Amino acid sequence: MRSAFAPLSLMFRSAPLALALAMAGLSGSALAAPKADIQALAQKHQQPLLDTLRDLVHIESGSKDMEGVEQIANYVAGKLREQGGKVEILQPTDVYRLGDTPEKIGPMVHAEFKGKGTSRIMLIAHMDTVYLRGMLKDQPFRIDGERAYGLGIADDKQGVALILHTVAMLRQLGFDNYGTLTVLMNSDEEISSPGARSTITRMGAEQDAVFSFEGGGTDGGVRLATSGIGAAYLKVEGKASHAGAKPEDGVNALYELSHQLLQMKDLSKPETGLKLNWTVAKAGTNRNVIPAEATAQADARALRVADFTALEQAMQAKVGHKLLDASKVQLKFEVRRPPLEANEASRSLAKQAQTIYSDELGLKMSVMEKATGGGTDAAFAALKAKGAVIEGFGLSGYGAHSNDAEYVQLNTIVPRLYLATRMIMDLSK
Repeated sequence: MRSAFAPLSLMFRSAPLALALAMAGLSGSALAAPKADIQALAQKHQQPLLDTLRDLVHIESGSKDMEGVEQIANYVAGKLREQGGKVEILQPTDVYRLGDTPEKIGPMVHAEFKGKGTSRIMLIAHMDTVYLRGMLKDQPFRIDGERAYGLGIADDKQGVALILHTVAMLRQLGFDNYGTLTVLMNSDEEISSPGARSTITRMGAEQDAVFSFEGGGTDGGVRLATSGIGAAYLKVEGKASHAGAKPEDGVNALYELSHQLLQMKDLSKPETGLKLNWTVAKAGTNRNVIPAEATAQADARALRVADFTALEQAMQAKVGHKLLDASKVQLKFEVRRPPLEANEASRSLAKQAQTIYSDELGLKMSVMEKATGGGTDAAFAALKAKGAVIEGFGLSGYGAHSNDAEYVQLNTIVPRLYLATRMIMDLSK
């Protein structure tokens, strides 16, 4: 039985023997009936969690709404302090400036709970939404049948609420066998986490396991891989002149831009999931003026971190080959989100979550190892991590980023609270 979990223990950074032995014995405990005390407590927390969700939804917290994100950060920090955590509100200092990064970026909430064990576990979620202030009136919190609706409820206020109540359950159970339980929530995820990414990466590297509480989709599955998102910006500087009388005096930036785009059109590698597509281009001011400037943007996707590095190197090499020597060509490449790649530690831990769901709760849980969609903060946590990183621990739901139909499924609250609590307890043995 121990050999089945050996890869997980080996992947943990400086994992103590006690943690490795605990993981080796996990499958035996997972075959038991639901642990009555945890299940009963999870049921008691369903209504309080819905109350928390209502409070969170009614705080409008768009990524660029500084008043809103500071208000929700204070709310979350207060809840974590009530549970005995060492809590701080962090203002971003190491900012990775993207093309659309605002001047001011919202805070992070960081909490640590010290236990008597050795395992290091981190729970992450984000507090911001894509919505603008004033949109709450069209999507207030409400319950309709087996669904709870609200502004940002699926993405990702349910994740914030789940973490808060998982921490509360552990305290009520008197459980503190972990070494350090870390909670980190940011308020810039919807703008690619320019302020939080370095903190998430640094803290993620220190953990034995990271659970990210983005929604579990419509089927309650967890994810071990997500796509990386990149962007390329090409700028060409030429020289304006009269297109009819003296075109030879100019340097046609549109010609140079066209040349650059054509020589970079075949850098995609579909067989590995690497995609580069030029999607936006602009040039010129008037029909009879040789354009002095031209710009273009591209969308890039990758399934492996190394592919973005290789792609940028290939693009930089290409721009050195110009059509017009007098033109100036600049290329900027942004990694908006790295891909999340599955590792053996993540596979083993996801299998344990799957076993708990099936054997203790009688529910199915899919584990997705192939990237199917957008990026995630879990990818930043995994960049330097040697432990497990799993995405999708949140509630099942639908309608993220929609104006009037975002919801979560009520019947997933108790199972998700149970699962998160059980996973932390097992990892802490």
